[in-house]
Amino acid sequence: MTRKTYRGDRIDVSFDFDLCIHVGACLLGLPGVFELGRRPWVLPDAADPDAVAEVVTRCPSGALQYQRHDGGRDEQPSATATVTPLRDGPLLVAGRIDVTREDGIIEQLPRATLCRCGLSKNKPFCDNSHLPGEFTAPGGRIHISRSPVRPRATDRPIPRESDPRRDH
Repeated sequence: MTRKTYRGDRIDVSFDFDLCIHVGACLLGLPGVFELGRRPWVLPDAADPDAVAEVVTRCPSGALQYQRHDGGRDEQPSATATVTPLRDGPLLVAGRIDVTREDGIIEQLPRATLCRCGLSKNKPFCDNSHLPGEFTAPGGRIHISRSPVRPRATDRPIPRESDPRRDH
């Protein structure tokens, strides 16, 4: 696990780079809180904690999570998990899920994008290997807008090795 926590007075935001599939919802949702080129790239107190929590829950992969310190509600994933196959991509899972990593560690997540192409180097999670592998399968669509991690919405995300969040 590579989860890093960015502490704020009212809310903490944690990020696991290895789970991120570069949808960019965080960068577009609250650019004052999430800024790709800044260090630290997450400033949890730069917006109202309700707004931060709402944007964090838009992260389909579970790479972003939050914990409140101001009396607000922490994320309450549904006790029943839902699984949505994404067209030509991963399985989008939402709800209270326990995921066993390759090293045997079990992590509880509110959301995850799980590999279904078999090409991920981070199984059971998606790492976008389905894109160069040209994986095709039926499923729903996920809206991906242009963002700093997806310069063109229809293109592949920036390479993981050049993402400035990788080591931060």
